This record gives sequence, structure tokens and C-alpha cells, in this order.
Amino acid sequence: MNSRIRLSVSLLILVSTTGFGQSTLYAEQDLAASEHFIDAFYSFEPERLRRTLLSAQQSIPAILYYQGWAEGGNYSVVRRKGCSVSGNEIVCPVTVKDDLMIALGIDFNVTDTFHLIVKEGDIESATTSSNDLDVFRDAQVWVWRERPALVDEACTGYFDGGETPGDCVRAMVGGFREYTQTDEFAAHMSKLEIPK
Repeated sequence: MNSRIRLSVSLLILVSTTGFGQSTLYAEQDLAASEHFIDAFYSFEPERLRRTLLSAQQSIPAILYYQGWAEGGNYSVVRRKGCSVSGNEIVCPVTVKDDLMIALGIDFNVTDTFHLIVKEGDIESATTSSNDLDVFRDAQVWVWRERPALVDEACTGYFDGGETPGDCVRAMVGGFREYTQTDEFAAHMSKLEIPK
């Protein structure tokens, strides 16, 4: 092998190795940033959470509102799986016990999944999803429709930067308790299947 070919091969190996090393480093940074975000969310300290989202300004109103909602709803972590890479995002599932399900009298712990776009340790986007039962969503609809006085003011800016998420979730808990006394709720419960 002549010297020019040897040099080309050596450079190719060096670039490949360095690229792999950087990718691994960034992946570790991204996962660490994601775990730090989850720590901040469940600290129920808004400023601590805000600092994790400096590069995700568009996500701040909904995520900070959700943190206030979770605190007001007495979210208690039952199980926290580690964050992991899924496609082009990092997912962090956290299973919680909360006052909303207690108000419905249903023995089910909801798993919230945080979906994060992270680049070189900076969170650029944060959204959430959950495995809420249909009866939970229907209870919310019922409260908004049948008990607007409970939630209209308390839930101003609902999951969009409102200033009273704790008041909102507590009002919703009260509405859920009323909902459990309805025929609509009884019909749901007669066919309720709780996932394992």
C-alpha cells in the first residue's frame, strides 16, 4: 500500500472514530439534560424548570403550567423509568398517583411521557403525552360543560401560560367528584377496562 493510500485510510479511520465519539458524547449529554429536566419538573420549582428550557422558549408556557397543575394535583411519582432515545427525540416516562384519579375513585396510576428534542445538551422542545383513561377525558369535558363556574376563572390560560394551574386542577378535582354522582359516570364504570 503506497503512502498516499495509507494516509487516506488513516484519515478515514480518524474521522469515523472521532464522529462516533462525538455522537456518543452528545447522546450522553442529551440524556443527562433530559434527566435533569425531569428532576426539575418534579421539584415543583418553576424557576429551576425554566432554566432547563432556555433554548425551548415556545415550550415554557405549557410545561410550566403543567408543573403547577401537577403540584396542585398532588402528583406523586410511583415509578420513574430512565429517559431513552426514540427516533429523533428522547422520551421520559413517569408514572404518578394524583388527586384526579382519586376523585374518580379509580385505582389507576397515569403514566406521563415527556417528549424532548435535545441537541448537544440543550433542550429545544418539550411536550407531553399520557395514557389517560377515556373516563378521565370525559370527566373533564363534563366539568367544562356542566360546571363552568368552577373552572372558567380558575382555568384561564389552560395549559397555555395561565397563572393559576393549581387552582384549576383543584377546581377540576371538585368537579370530578360531582361527576362521579352522575348516570354518565356510572355508564362509563360499567364498561371500564383498566390497562395492566
